Amino acid sequence: MKKLNLFAVFFAFGLSVNGAKQPNVVLVITDDQGYGDLSCHGNPVLKTPHLDELHGDSIRLTDYHVAPTCSPTRAALITGHWTNRTGVWHTIMGRSMLRHNEITIGQILADGGYRTGMFGKWHLGDNYPYRPEDRGFQEVLRHGGGGVGQTPDFWDNAYFDGSYFHNGKAVPVKGFCTDVFFDYAKKFIRSVKNSDKPFFVYLCTNAPHGPMHAPEKYSKPYEKQGVNVANFLGMIANIDSNVGSMRAFLKEEGLADDTIFIFTTDNGTSSGANIHNNGMRGRKGSEYDGGHRVPFFVHWPKGGLTGGRDVDMITSYVDVVPTLIDYCQVSSPKDVKFDGVNIRPLIENKAKNWPDRILVTDSQRVRDPIKWRKSSVMTDQWRLVNGKELYDINVDPGQKKDIAADNPTVVKRLTKFYDAWWGEIVPTFGKPTAIYLGANASLANPVTLTCHDWIANGSTPWNQRHIRNAEKKPSNTGFWAVDVKTAGEYTVELRRWPKEADAAIGASLPAGSDVPGVRPFRAAPGKFFAAVKAHLKLGGQEFTLPVKPNAKSVTFKLKLKPGRDELWAKFTDAESLPMGAFYAYVTKLK
Repeated sequence: MKKLNLFAVFFAFGLSVNGAKQPNVVLVITDDQGYGDLSCHGNPVLKTPHLDELHGDSIRLTDYHVAPTCSPTRAALITGHWTNRTGVWHTIMGRSMLRHNEITIGQILADGGYRTGMFGKWHLGDNYPYRPEDRGFQEVLRHGGGGVGQTPDFWDNAYFDGSYFHNGKAVPVKGFCTDVFFDYAKKFIRSVKNSDKPFFVYLCTNAPHGPMHAPEKYSKPYEKQGVNVANFLGMIANIDSNVGSMRAFLKEEGLADDTIFIFTTDNGTSSGANIHNNGMRGRKGSEYDGGHRVPFFVHWPKGGLTGGRDVDMITSYVDVVPTLIDYCQVSSPKDVKFDGVNIRPLIENKAKNWPDRILVTDSQRVRDPIKWRKSSVMTDQWRLVNGKELYDINVDPGQKKDIAADNPTVVKRLTKFYDAWWGEIVPTFGKPTAIYLGANASLANPVTLTCHDWIANGSTPWNQRHIRNAEKKPSNTGFWAVDVKTAGEYTVELRRWPKEADAAIGASLPAGSDVPGVRPFRAAPGKFFAAVKAHLKLGGQEFTLPVKPNAKSVTFKLKLKPGRDELWAKFTDAESLPMGAFYAYVTKLK
């Protein structure tokens, strides 16, 4: 007789091993919204009534820290590992792809019997095996790259209508981006509600990241702030409305009591600091608290996480995964040691003899990490910034007075911790991620490469306006780090415009239509570039082919051996001026 797998039985019915029902989880994370960008945190201009209501009935982590920018926060949040350890320390340049060996909370919960969905901004890789659908998320609707209208995104997307990637395939949508992502999340929840399985929704808005676009009814109340800030605040007001709608939906569906609802953001404010920054120094990208101290509200009626209470002990994004593993009663992945800790005792006010923790955050945003760069070593009391400045955050929350000289013992302790931390993770820096070629016929063939992931000495063309402007400068050429998984014959198709633009390499393009708010990326006219030659370097081989008149692409055919490599591609004009091939489509032939 076949032995009964009790774990499979428990997970099939959404139960833990002790028989208790596993909670659902909805984790909402917004983009570029800071601690002060909420009326419940004292913002005198912005109104966020639904988030205020959530705040009033939640457990609030008041000293919760992330990375100062997008991808790094997301990498640590969903793995429980320091972001620099995961291969993600930038938002472009091939340094925003989450290493293939990292296990995400999506995979952990899927393995524990959850139905998992991801909606909105992923920003941890647009190719196999880095996409959310490769990392444990069973239902996915996302834009490409780090934002709507960036180079990996569907061509000419703006914040209204357009197309997003649904389980890997582009599908047209109608409406404002945030509304679409919340609506798809509701559809997913409704579809799995009666499956006897708990669900995990990872709902990641690209708003209020720039460019600043918002439905006019949300930006209009703030029009005196100017178009940029008005639309920034309008996007947050729209998020607030969607959070209220989602919570009402969960209540109507009879799911609210059994759902852990989390609201947080990915870094400090990008555009709201001049209105209200909660007295903090710095904003997005900063090593000071204003760059990485963000809101974190957790609410779960059945679990007693209600009533409105602050947790003032220092916590971090690396704590989220081990804490959710406990709350969701799933198994921790084997041979994985988290950098964070389970903070359930803090959340439930049951912590005894809680240690004086030391945490680290930094903002690298370079090709290869640099020790002490834009870093903060933190405890409940202290901030050691860049290895030089020391602040007592309890008496100087604005970080105005450097007291390093007066506290050498504290500096020494925090420096010792950082040195050990750096020494442990620095060996991983030599193993950057690479895009797989020829890996899986059904999931990764052909492979679409975009200049967002170029490795270059300068900033890469990361949004579609850069493609349209066709600037001839060193940063408009670079290489893709690739990993050829199987030997064979390949084609590499080079394009200046993506396939969906259906335009010739040398063509100019008309400006796209406007949307409410600032000028969208697509509103820049696509400039003419008289390419005459296409160049490819890969697999120890260099090729040059002519660009025929009105050709939309140039295709090279070559044999490749397995292994890591660099793929260089560009066009040149009659004067040999280079412009990168912004898009490349690599196909392994059968």
